[in-house]
Amino acid sequence: MTSKTRKVAIIGVGLVGASCAYSLVNQSICEEIVLIGRTPERAKAHALDLSHCMDFTHARTKVRAGDVDDCGDADVVVLCAGANPIPGGTRLDLLDSSHKIYQTLIPSIMKAGFNGIFVAAANPVDLVTYMVWKLSGLPRGRVIGTGTSIDSSRLKTLLSEYVPVDPRSVSGYVLGEHGESQFPAWSHVTIGGKPILDILAQHPQRFGHLKLDDIAEKTRNAGWEILQGKGSTHYGIANAIAAIVRSILNDDYKVMAVSAILDGEYEQSDVCLGVPAILTRQGVKELVELNLTSKERQLLAYSSSVIRTAAAPLGL
Repeated sequence: MTSKTRKVAIIGVGLVGASCAYSLVNQSICEEIVLIGRTPERAKAHALDLSHCMDFTHARTKVRAGDVDDCGDADVVVLCAGANPIPGGTRLDLLDSSHKIYQTLIPSIMKAGFNGIFVAAANPVDLVTYMVWKLSGLPRGRVIGTGTSIDSSRLKTLLSEYVPVDPRSVSGYVLGEHGESQFPAWSHVTIGGKPILDILAQHPQRFGHLKLDDIAEKTRNAGWEILQGKGSTHYGIANAIAAIVRSILNDDYKVMAVSAILDGEYEQSDVCLGVPAILTRQGVKELVELNLTSKERQLLAYSSSVIRTAAAPLGL
């Protein structure tokens, strides 16, 4: 009996890429990880360090350094190569540098014979995801960005501090750009299955201090708060990447808010936005089109316009 090794290649072994590999190893998500970076010695050192985890994990994951040719038979290629946002700027400021990296890198990966699924984590992630889709020629469902998965997690964590429940008992999504124009879809946020708007309306004395606009702002600024405190965000996004990869490899059909190419959903086409998607072995199996309020649809259309405007000078 033969079985195919589940292989993940990670391109970019800075803090995000290395943390992603660490999450994959600790959660025993795949059988093989190849680390690919512009400094081979750093990739080799990370691989060696990670290999020393194996005596303490549930299952063994083979970790090694490699190059772009190793992407040929990978199931998933995770794209982490890129710069961190600069305090005082936005993620969109990184578009030019990311464009330079990926307009060369993606054709090289495809030339190696890659026929799997891309998971983009580099910023600005919605535009990088769209760029990768265009450059790769793959079907839209096989190019996924981390999108607002991390923002949705931040939202749940913040809400759990006001309404004392486990963050995993909070359900809901941040939609749109992984950036300044993102917004929580409050009409679909529930706690223990109960809409948060009903909770606030029924318990004004208990939860009157909870201001949704403040929560939305704190969610949007959470990454910047971390960036200012320690120079980068990497643990949360690494686990978000791991969750996406796990759902792909395990054919989980998990619903997550990811960067996905829209083709008529939410009245948007030929643009990449953070929306709920069903993740399977095929990549994005289907987009979940929420019944948004009129205001929420306007916010999503605005976020789409922000992304389109940023992409225009590059001809994307």
